Amino acid sequence: MQPVVFNASLQEALNLIGAFVFAISGALLAVHKRYDIVGMIVLAEITAIGGGVIRDLILGAVPPASFTDHVTFLLPLGAVALVFVVYRYVMPDEGQGKDQDQGSTSPAHTWRYQMQTAFAQRYRNHLRIAVLIFDAAGLAVFCVSGAAKAIAYGLGPVEAIALGALTGVGGGILRDMLANDKPAVLQEDSELYVVPAILGGAIVVAVHYLHLEAYSTLAATLAAVFVFALRLAALRYRWTAPRPWRVTATKDNPAAVKQDDAQE
Repeated sequence: MQPVVFNASLQEALNLIGAFVFAISGALLAVHKRYDIVGMIVLAEITAIGGGVIRDLILGAVPPASFTDHVTFLLPLGAVALVFVVYRYVMPDEGQGKDQDQGSTSPAHTWRYQMQTAFAQRYRNHLRIAVLIFDAAGLAVFCVSGAAKAIAYGLGPVEAIALGALTGVGGGILRDMLANDKPAVLQEDSELYVVPAILGGAIVVAVHYLHLEAYSTLAATLAAVFVFALRLAALRYRWTAPRPWRVTATKDNPAAVKQDDAQE
């Protein structure tokens, strides 16, 4: 087994950070789906440890690290507790008073009902945005740590990049499948998702093969920040990967209409 690209403490920190932010994204999606606390735990756990378990099984590192380190396994429970407390006791109830106001025709009650409806819509939109932000953070951290562990187990550069990307997207794919959503990587109009993870893994591989391990901490930080920023920019500006068909621009979705469909 080759020496690790990053020191053990840094890799452990990356794994813990990635597990926590991914768990947050899973718990937030459970809130969006109106699951109870058991559903929150299931989605948080599978999102936090799913990619790492897949990585370790491919590498033959069994049992997977998540099942030998109780901190990694229990950390998602802390994320669930945080999200649960915030949405149970801090966030206002989006449905409070709605039933009473629906039966009233007075101007004051009508205005209140309209404001509550608008707030509920903003609440759901902000919740979806929060899921994407925390998912981007987990993607950034895990693609870096996954590629580093792949190199440590003797994989070549291409294989290490691929396994790093799989580590980054694996948990999110399992989360979306369990929540009955199409994984982001397979959606027709999906913004860049795997591509940032591949580029993050490529940075890790470059650090190793250029013998720049002395700058490993800085390189890991910059790689994770780059992946996170690229994913958020892709969401903001709707950047997508190249497609086998030509597209025509539209006002609402500049890159989502096939030219063949537009001609029909």
